[in-house]
Amino acid sequence: MQPTKPPQETTATGAAAGGQIERQIGRLARDVQELRVEFQRFLSGDRGVPPEELRTRIRGELGRLRNVNLKSAADRFRLGAIEAQFNSYDEMFGRRLRQLEEGRGPHPRPSLGERPGYDVGQGVLISDSPPRGAVEALFGGLAERGARTTHFDLESFRAYLQRQVGEIRRKTGCQAVQFRLVSEGGKVKIKARPMMATSDPGG
Repeated sequence: MQPTKPPQETTATGAAAGGQIERQIGRLARDVQELRVEFQRFLSGDRGVPPEELRTRIRGELGRLRNVNLKSAADRFRLGAIEAQFNSYDEMFGRRLRQLEEGRGPHPRPSLGERPGYDVGQGVLISDSPPRGAVEALFGGLAERGARTTHFDLESFRAYLQRQVGEIRRKTGCQAVQFRLVSEGGKVKIKARPMMATSDPGG
């Protein structure tokens, strides 16, 4: 007696369902990265309200996918990693929102493009520890010009600028470094230029 083979339709249906779950998890991962960017825009003053709608949608989608019987170990691992990342962002964003509500943190500022003293096209001078306004102007300028900022938040971007200033000053003996946003080959880049004389970058 020949063993009974599973119906081909059932196998095809299972594969289709698996592909759909994989796409949903991929979309969720992109949404979490978008949440990070949009919340940083809010903190820098480039967005008027926090991205609560996106935050709520992600939370709901995570809850729905947790209740799905994920047969793939890779899907379960990926979903767990995305959930851990979202929870980390969610906790940090919630804490910063509470600080704003209680008046204990930096308040959202006007649109970065309208702020005087920091022209990211002409160049922003940094001589030692990067001023918060300079960091926000450069970070916001990157986001406004379509550059990918998902690998940075404001604090890590500030640390990056500070490292660059230290390295360039050690190599050249300059007093300050000018950071300027330029477009090359359709991509936005930060150009660093050593300056031998400092001036007040404003703010």
